[in-house]
Amino acid sequence: MDRTGIAPRLRHAEHVMGTVVSFDVPAWAGGPDGALGAAVRWLHRVDATFSPFREDSDVSRHGRGALALADCAPELAEVLAACAAVTEASGGYFTVTPGGGLDPSGYVKGWAIERAAAMLTAAGSAGHSVNGGGDVRCAGARGDGQPWRVGIADPLRPGVLALVVTGRDFAVATSGNAERGSHVIDPHTGRPAAGLASITVTGPDLGLADAYATAALAMGPDGCGWVAARCAEDGYQALAILPDGSMRHTPGFTARLP
Repeated sequence: MDRTGIAPRLRHAEHVMGTVVSFDVPAWAGGPDGALGAAVRWLHRVDATFSPFREDSDVSRHGRGALALADCAPELAEVLAACAAVTEASGGYFTVTPGGGLDPSGYVKGWAIERAAAMLTAAGSAGHSVNGGGDVRCAGARGDGQPWRVGIADPLRPGVLALVVTGRDFAVATSGNAERGSHVIDPHTGRPAAGLASITVTGPDLGLADAYATAALAMGPDGCGWVAARCAEDGYQALAILPDGSMRHTPGFTARLP
């Protein structure tokens, strides 16, 4: 403890899965053999297994028919089953073949970060956060005992926050067109989804929040309504920012505001 009575913290940034994953963990979790190191190694394993940009990844090999599912890493079957459930729940707006090839990235990043955060909890951490390019899993409270605060980027004003959500033990996932352009495809039309500038989903599991945000972005202005109707009973809420800067949210989203 320092003179304030707050246990020391460690912050670490790791370049993996095509983004930067930032950790805020208790200092004791550091070191190559510590819980942080194990979580980082897990993320690199996920990258090697699931990257659609690596010719030798299990996803790429299975997608082109060169590797049977039974011979892939067991996590691939787990991920594809979870994705199939979201595809069904979303009426096909979530898909693992967005560009024609196998690519479950709309679920994998959140799922991988969720698992990394769970590894830290299992190692004894009562409070930490893992942030992968704006998809965030917060466990417990901050080091000072206060709720976590997660900023949601304004997709129309680079470098500006639209608002902040707060809480303990929750996940935040955002899907939008600000950084990568209109990269999410509406599977029903084959065209880029342009009805929303971004949509943020909060809830108990980051993998599902990530997939729900991807599906809701593809739906356009109806995305918030779908989250409210199909996902809210499981603890998920959403905020959508439209191209004109106006906002829509599910009824329970305001509970996450400071």
